[in-house]
Formats: sequence, structure tokens, C-alpha cells
Amino acid sequence: MHYIPHTARERRQMLAALGLDSTDQLFQDIPRELLFNGELRVEGGWSEMELAGHLSGLARMNSGTDELVCFLGAGAYDHYIPSAVKHVLSRSEFYTAYTPYQPEISQGVLQSIFEYQSMICLLTGMDVANASMYDGASALAEGALMACAATKRDAVVVARTVHPEYREVLRTYMFGPGVAVKEVPFRDGVTPVEEVIQQLDKNTAALLVQYPNFFGSMEDLNGLAEAAHAVGALLVVCADPIALGLLQAPGSCGADIVVGEGQSLGIPLSYGGPHLGFLACKEKLMRRMPGRIVGQTVDVEGRRSFVLTLQAREQHIRREKATSNICSNQALCALAATVYLSLVGREGLRRVAELCLQKIAYAKKLLSGVSGCRLPWHSPTFKEFVVKTGPSPREVNRRLLQQGILGGLDLEPYYPELAGHMLICVTEKRTRQEIESLAERLGAMS
Repeated sequence: MHYIPHTARERRQMLAALGLDSTDQLFQDIPRELLFNGELRVEGGWSEMELAGHLSGLARMNSGTDELVCFLGAGAYDHYIPSAVKHVLSRSEFYTAYTPYQPEISQGVLQSIFEYQSMICLLTGMDVANASMYDGASALAEGALMACAATKRDAVVVARTVHPEYREVLRTYMFGPGVAVKEVPFRDGVTPVEEVIQQLDKNTAALLVQYPNFFGSMEDLNGLAEAAHAVGALLVVCADPIALGLLQAPGSCGADIVVGEGQSLGIPLSYGGPHLGFLACKEKLMRRMPGRIVGQTVDVEGRRSFVLTLQAREQHIRREKATSNICSNQALCALAATVYLSLVGREGLRRVAELCLQKIAYAKKLLSGVSGCRLPWHSPTFKEFVVKTGPSPREVNRRLLQQGILGGLDLEPYYPELAGHMLICVTEKRTRQEIESLAERLGAMS
């Protein structure tokens, strides 16, 4: 079966329009020694059954969190996903979700986005949330751009305790507009307010921090907010949504913009994506938000209905007036988060957060007593913590993997001063036996 739709006559017409005699001329700029000349060695076609067996064999060469005990986090987490989430996402109404431009035929999708926005506002303590972003990193960068536009300033200060890859994305976004990015060092796993004050000035648009931070430690949001607001800057907080089921909402601590990665809310790891970014802010900043917002209204018969209320992106309004060129939200992933939060509810989310907190405390207690292991600092942590190991983290992870355990993140590539340290993650899925097994195996390596 041929999969090229164009007939020979149509191909000749296109070549004639280009002033070419053959398709080979389309590739004439490629050096001849790099061009393949001959017949591709492709086996004959397979039946569906044969192909399914082959793909299953390839899949078995990978190992995921279904086969391994996972203590790796660092921005993507192995949380339990209720089976109902997948069933709802698989419904045809949502499976190919796209921008619902026609509200008269898109009320279901629009309502799901509206409910998502409402839940994000409840979690973050903000007034308004948009329909979603690509991921946590781009949401943080967009939050910084919002702050620059709102304050008409061209510098941001970011804590080094923010995810290192998020900071790389931030620098990429800030390069084009020429926004200066300054970093604040950490001490004992957190960002000292006095260090922040030294970096802030009248040209600072925003202070960017993570809550809990990359090391799992709790930042002093109230103190950081006070420092930022003292110079007229905004506080942008990158938050873990699971932690917000237990911790005080950033909005009540002085945050102006709250962003984050929503993968923990019912979205599988999927080898890195697609994931979900969320972004929420105070009402006064609403018109600076990227993407779109779904609002609630009534139709001509007075019935509750939903419409796209705000679309401040460049394909809808003049480019110079647009807030962003983001061209699509993560509607299906946002729906997954909405279904997850609906299923677990307020108390269920709090229980998940409590389990993470209790299990990380147990893991810290065990590992601090293992010969060769040491906790570099003792600040309160939520779902992750840093531990210094006897053997190198690379060697530790190699041995753990041989025993069916996915170890923590080696911090040296991101923080050279933390060579020999690794970031351990413990979610509600980890059992007492699995945590004790990790401690036992680390002890055997010392």
C-alpha cells in the first residue's frame, strides 16, 4: 500500500511550478556522499499480530515505575493515578480536545477548563487562573514576563533553589527581551531573605522562588514577599500542587503570581511528557496573563454557560498588544488534573500530602542513621530531601538499579558544590518495606 497521496501527474505539476525536472534536485544542496544510494533493506510486511508482538518485545527492554521502586523525583513524580482518570480521558469528547472556538458546540470542554481554573485558584489562593500552560518551566518564564510587563522593569531575581532546568528555560525566555537574570545563593537548603534583599533593587520586576524548593525544603514565603514588595517587585512562586493540599496557599503568603508543574495531578510520567503547566495570579494582573481564560455566563435563555473570555495571544489581537505567542493549552492534561482533583477531593489531596510528609520523614530518619550517609542540612522538607552518600551517587544508582530500585538524582551536574549528594524522593506510593529496603542497601554499600 502506498502512503503518498499525490499522483504522478500531480508530482510533475509541482516540479514544473518549481522549475525542476526531478525530486532529486530538491536535495542537490546535500553533499553527494551523504545521500543514500541503493535499496533500503526493509523486511516484508507484518501482520497486526506479528507487529504487536514485536512492539511488546521492544517495550520490555524499557523499565518504568511499574517494574522499579522509584525514589527519583526532581520535577516529575511517581504518584498514584486513579483508574477513572484514564477512562474519562479516553472518552471521544475529550480525546482530541482542541481550542473550543465555538461555544455553542463546546460546552463540555469549556466547562472542564472552567472547573480546572477554579480548582487551581483554590489551591494557589489566587483570583484567576488561565486554561493551562505547556509545563512548569514555561509557566515560570511566562510568569516572569508578566511581571516585567506589569512593572515596566527589565530584571528578575531567581533563587538557586529553583529547579535548575526551569532556570535554564527562564534564561532562554529572558534573552530575547533583554531581561537581566540574577541568582540568589542558598544556605542550609533554603534561600536566605537577607541575601535576597541584597540582590533586589528598583529595577527588579520579580523575585522567583520555588515552594517547596528543588531540594524539598520550605522557603520563607512571607519574608520573601515582604522583601520583594519593599522595592515594588512582584513575587512569583513555583509551587507543587500536591504540597498545596497541606501547606498554606502562596496567595495568603504574599505571592502575586503562582505557577507550577501539574504532572503530579493524575498525569503519568510518560518518559518526560506531555505534562501540564499552571499559572494563576491576582485579579489586577489578569490582562497580562498568557494563553486564554474560560469564563462563566448565561445564554439567551438564561442558562449557565461557558465561553472563552480572554484570549490575549498574538493570533487573536495585534502582536504588539499580545501577552504571549503561546499557541495551545494542554487541554487533555488539564482535564486529567481536573478529574484527579475531583476524585480525591479536598480531604483526599490533604491525605496524599500527609502521606508524602510522613514517609519522607521516615526515610530521612532511617538514612541519617546509615553508615556513610549524612544529611547536609536539617530544614523541614516535604517530598524530597538531600543526602550525602559514601560511594558516588552514580555508583549508588548503578547498584540500586541492579536490585530493582530507581535511585535519586545526582546533584553534582546541577550544583557542583553538592558533589557526592543525591536528591531522594518519597511519594505516597512508597511502602515502609521499600523505604527500609533502600536504607538497607545503602548501608551495605558503605
